[in-house]
Amino acid sequence: MSPVRIVESAYVGVPETAAPPPGPIRFTAMEALWVVFPVLQHVLLYEAGDDMPPFDAILQSLRSSLAATLGSFAPLAGKLVHLEETGDVGISCSASDGVRFVVAECDADIRRLAGDEEHDLRVLEALVPEVDMDRLPTAVLAVQATRFEGGVAVGLTVHHGAADGRALWTFVDAWATACRGETPAATPCFDRSLVKMPAGDELASDVLRKFAPNLPSVALASSVFEDRKRLTRRTFTLDEGDIQRLKQRIVHLNESGGTPLPRPPSAFAAVVALAWTCFARCKSFSLDDDVWLFFFADIRERLDPPVGAGYIGSCLTKCLARLPARELHGERALAVAASAVQDEINKMKEDPIAGWNFFSFDPMPSMDRLMNISGSSGFSAYQIADFGWGKPRRTEPIRMNTDGQVALMGSRDGRGVQVSVALLQAAQMDEFKSNLLALLE
Repeated sequence: MSPVRIVESAYVGVPETAAPPPGPIRFTAMEALWVVFPVLQHVLLYEAGDDMPPFDAILQSLRSSLAATLGSFAPLAGKLVHLEETGDVGISCSASDGVRFVVAECDADIRRLAGDEEHDLRVLEALVPEVDMDRLPTAVLAVQATRFEGGVAVGLTVHHGAADGRALWTFVDAWATACRGETPAATPCFDRSLVKMPAGDELASDVLRKFAPNLPSVALASSVFEDRKRLTRRTFTLDEGDIQRLKQRIVHLNESGGTPLPRPPSAFAAVVALAWTCFARCKSFSLDDDVWLFFFADIRERLDPPVGAGYIGSCLTKCLARLPARELHGERALAVAASAVQDEINKMKEDPIAGWNFFSFDPMPSMDRLMNISGSSGFSAYQIADFGWGKPRRTEPIRMNTDGQVALMGSRDGRGVQVSVALLQAAQMDEFKSNLLALLE
């Protein structure tokens, strides 16, 4: 029996005073790829404090501020549809659309849920709204507010083609700002024509014909993510001191190896190097095997011409690195890994569009030896998601689908990095943690 009970489900619409919603917003080729991997989910956990209002007041403020926010983010209240006349997929908006707002109750202990290193995935998954995205039309966005005895959770489910991580947190920032009674600073942009890609609309149609040939059905085989429910998941937080020591160690290892760095590695490169090293060491790979690393890069500012930070969509390109397991077991592992991460970032900067098709690989990596990074150490989810009763005690991505997936975001204090890890075997997770602690000493 689920610990979460649905109490109510209704819709929050776009204000009548808002500008008329735009016509169908056709997905770019980058976004069309997400039609078969659509679900992006996050949950925000808030422990009750002196400044937390009663739950009914929270619901009222969340609903009214959501409505106000949709005045600028109207396409998120729309539906993802199959545009039969062109064969494309896009967002259709109308005055009658709205965002489903689910109200729920949970008997679990929110303090334990927000504080434990290991995830209680059964509870966490029930704190985000279910949306069937296997067939079009489907909702772009749904939200859920759940009452706990000692707090409240806010969960979001959004179609990944309509919003990547940066776009999702831009929306949450605007919603939370409106809920506090303030004026959001960012102006969202949904204009896909700003994203210049070779062959444009024709390329997007080609992607859909190849990867979603049965439109309006976009269901994947149930076996694709069959391990997801069996994954062991834990979250580790690296504080400011950990990050500085990690950077210094990488700098020292490079200097001692005769390859001094022009500047210290970024927090992202350092933390990914640490996670990659721990991943290689907790698995029983042959030392001669290559271990792969996959991560996305946000290319909004790197397109020609660039699109603004307020672009609400998916604007990502892939980066793929590999190293022999032997090097990730060596004394200079952190330095070698950080260098490989930075090399991929540098390649992306030279040609941001080159990796737009994250299904295309040459050579094809071995999926059982691949670590997949999602999120970003630059996401300030904790700082922006204050709806008026303080920042979250914990926020977690819900959809971590594969063995070896690692999700990053900025830590609660704004100075460190939160690292959420999914592995298939609990013993390997223990080994991952042991290596992480040893490498941070």
